[in-house]
Amino acid sequence: RHEKVQHFWQTGELDERSNVQFGEGGAGTFSDGKLNTGVNNPRIPWVLQQFVLAGADEAIQYDAKPHVGTDVLLHVVQHIRNKIISLGGEVRFNAQVTGLRSEEGRITGVELLSGEVVECDHCILAIGHSARDTFRMLERSGIPMEPKAFSMGVRIEHRQEMVDIQQYGQLSPYLPPADYKLVSHQEDATVYTFCMCPGGYVVAAASEEGGVVTNGMSFSDRAGENANSAVLVTVQPRDFPYPGALGGVQWQREIEEKAYQIAGGYRAPAQRFGDFLDGRPSTGEGSVRPTYLPGVHWCDLHDVLPRRITDNLKKGILDLDNRLRGFADPDAVLTGPETRSSSPVRIVRDESGQTSLRGLYPAGEGAGYAGGIMSAAVDGMEAAEAVLKAMQ
Repeated sequence: RHEKVQHFWQTGELDERSNVQFGEGGAGTFSDGKLNTGVNNPRIPWVLQQFVLAGADEAIQYDAKPHVGTDVLLHVVQHIRNKIISLGGEVRFNAQVTGLRSEEGRITGVELLSGEVVECDHCILAIGHSARDTFRMLERSGIPMEPKAFSMGVRIEHRQEMVDIQQYGQLSPYLPPADYKLVSHQEDATVYTFCMCPGGYVVAAASEEGGVVTNGMSFSDRAGENANSAVLVTVQPRDFPYPGALGGVQWQREIEEKAYQIAGGYRAPAQRFGDFLDGRPSTGEGSVRPTYLPGVHWCDLHDVLPRRITDNLKKGILDLDNRLRGFADPDAVLTGPETRSSSPVRIVRDESGQTSLRGLYPAGEGAGYAGGIMSAAVDGMEAAEAVLKAMQ
């Protein structure tokens, strides 16, 4: 998977089955492994311990903002897989689920693309927030789903030294690269930073041909010259231009495809904030060099993003500058679109954790019940506990 991702970043040749969204470890592996969460759950220390046993730095067990790093996560997820196998589990690669089997309202198996049917009485559906083909399959199968609020926006890049000076008051070789977490409440939306990557990189995160998606990541040393973060605007189901449970997915895809058309490929549409504020296309970089691979296409992001997003981004970034001076630097680079911050769909489940098809347990971020690595891990544990309870 790592080789496939690197190939895409260097050449723009996408493998729809192995990319930043899909593969061992899921999307979290290539978003640098932030483990901080707003969830307060007694299972969290155990989850952190499993990461350490699999090769993560033990500091994640006491850091306020635990972080693993993409370069370390690549090995951590392999060690977790090997432990699963050693305990009697089976891991199948290239085994895409394309359908469900059921009898009398209860799941009896899952169909694979190969034609094989894996029989089961219980199935935990932990598919990730970009498994659009699975959402469509569930819709065809009559599994109840509903549209869910999510967020969209851009990645913003600044020089890391600017963030360090603003947060620490000076540059120091003894302090780690500084981070930030900012929120601005607007009239009809919240604008906030998400997945902030000190010393990080903006990365191509497409999973479908003909669409541009951005994300951010850091390596464990966080030694890059730029800081980047998503700047996102909340959107509610009432804002979606398309109806139905998958209306948000359709809106995401429309924006991603428009970005691809404007950029003429997988280069990402980008604009300096000063130009974005004034509504003129950018023609090149200023003091901040964009890190996105396979490269950016300088343009006007108003041609890519809906007006509701651009209007709130302008107001929000200016307001966030009051909290972190320099955030609204005219040379800050906006790269977009960031459409996959969380799932726009929720797979309906009851108090037992099951859907209307008994024995099917949706879990994690793609099911609409988590918002990051840690909350997804905890939700997955609770799904497993629900299965054990049902088997008693």
